[in-house]
Amino acid sequence: MVTLAEVAQHAGVSASTVSYVLSGKRSISATTRQRVEQSIRELGYHPNAGARALASSRSNIIALVIPLRTDMYVPVMMEIAIAVATTARTHGYDVLLLTGEEGPEAVRRVTGSGLADAMILMDVELDDERLPLLRQADQPSVLIGLPADTTGMTCVDLDFTATGALCVEHLAELGHRDIAVIGEAPAVYERHTGFAERTLDGLRSRARELGVRVLHRPCEGGYDALTVTLARVFDERPGTTGFVVQNESAVEPLLALLRQQGRAVPEDVSVVAVCPDQVAVQASVRLTSVAIPAQEMGRRAVEHLLAKLEGRGSEDIVLLAPELVVRASTGPAPAAP
Repeated sequence: MVTLAEVAQHAGVSASTVSYVLSGKRSISATTRQRVEQSIRELGYHPNAGARALASSRSNIIALVIPLRTDMYVPVMMEIAIAVATTARTHGYDVLLLTGEEGPEAVRRVTGSGLADAMILMDVELDDERLPLLRQADQPSVLIGLPADTTGMTCVDLDFTATGALCVEHLAELGHRDIAVIGEAPAVYERHTGFAERTLDGLRSRARELGVRVLHRPCEGGYDALTVTLARVFDERPGTTGFVVQNESAVEPLLALLRQQGRAVPEDVSVVAVCPDQVAVQASVRLTSVAIPAQEMGRRAVEHLLAKLEGRGSEDIVLLAPELVVRASTGPAPAAP
């Protein structure tokens, strides 16, 4: 294993100079810094993590608090997590995953142990119990999500309110006046999870402005649950011609059930989904959709967190504008019988 002394000898500098280059504690000339960094690369030197943490009072670790719940679509969560990890790595940080449903206790473990220099939190609820602890913590944090009260918080998220509005606008422009929303599992709304609540708020608000009727039905997803949900929709609103789906596990069962009932997509019924592009393009009918920009959300969160660690950050709210891509699942509303 290459030592710090060997790097110093190779670069023609003192061991303390190499240490200062690694820790950033003192100003080193650009020429000397480049020579030391070149020696580090050529020799393949990797600083001892424990010694580095003691020397710099930093662990170079970011904690990512990402509760993996059975009622959430895990592939999207993991795509965000991978984006966080890869972005962090390019800046010399590793990521510690906390995946349990621990609530405030996960934050206490990080703040109380010094495990990580900073935190990124996902699965944010409107009235999230973790926020008071974050506001008191010494470690900086960023939320991937948007709570009701953003005071003292830095947040990165898709603008889900605008997403809901965009979906109903598209269907209204096609002449649809009765729309059903197939939502996430009931527990997601019971927790008042931010993204689901905001999508629904944006959709309902814009629908009122456009004179469109909306029926919202949470759904566990899967064929059996969709069978019951779809029957309820058409019992209550037999004139429904448009669907907005915010539940990836409900997409294919919905399309299959509509086919079984003789309802052609998009000739009889139009479907818009809020989902990853992969889900939209691989569906049995290519879905008009608003994509979840998972990679950009993860990357932006890390960039804002590092800015805060370096004293450059502020309490920003970054909402990514939604983009609706029209595919084969939406068309003009059928003429009234």
